[in-house]
Amino acid sequence: MSNSADSPAEPARRRTWRPVRVLTAGVFALAGLIFVTSFNTAQGTNIREDASLLKLSDLIRERSRKNAELDESTAVVRGEVDALARRDDGSTKAEDERLGALEKTAGTTPVAGRGLTVTLNDAPPNAQAAPGYPEPQANDLVIHQQDLQAVVNALWKGGAEGIRVMDQRLISTSAVRCVGNTLILQGRVYSPPYKITAVGDTGRLQRALEGSTAIQNYLLYVKAYGLGWKVDEHDKVSLPGYSGPVDLHYAKPTS
Repeated sequence: MSNSADSPAEPARRRTWRPVRVLTAGVFALAGLIFVTSFNTAQGTNIREDASLLKLSDLIRERSRKNAELDESTAVVRGEVDALARRDDGSTKAEDERLGALEKTAGTTPVAGRGLTVTLNDAPPNAQAAPGYPEPQANDLVIHQQDLQAVVNALWKGGAEGIRVMDQRLISTSAVRCVGNTLILQGRVYSPPYKITAVGDTGRLQRALEGSTAIQNYLLYVKAYGLGWKVDEHDKVSLPGYSGPVDLHYAKPTS
């Protein structure tokens, strides 16, 4: 029997990586990477208040402010052009009257008279369901695009001579659109409460609002969850003329 000194040396063992070991190591490496990334992102701060994440909303507000300034400057220039055109356009009185009627219909001139304002608002932050109604979902507590459209459509149906949403006059190409809980109208952004003002026969306007199926559905949510709804009548209200661009960007007139 030979002793250990006489025994041949055993070959060194080669370390082999089995698939299970490789997968386990990969999982731990990925977990570590996620942990480090999360730590570097937060670093003890409130991510919801991180200024870097607010850049998009800041950009939207800045663009809205810039658009408002451009609208004002456009209105001034358009007024000067219209004044020059009226000073010596060679048209007859009848033609001027016809042009004035068309401008009024198009919404590019101011309009004043009796009218009303409809105000829509989100439900309070602590809104609870009224007795007999199910607990609200998030979408039940905010104003939606169809709610604004329902009011605008009802007022047009009620014979409104002109409509203003927030501080902007509507024309035939105006689109009332919502993104999230904000209104985007003609390049500008608005938050609730939303005010919609119309000039016209207040009796007809009121009846049009009351007769709208879409508004009746909205009023159910007013009763159930506290969405805002208010109608104020005015003996006299003035709406400015639309001063933005009127060119069609997507549609083309037929020949």
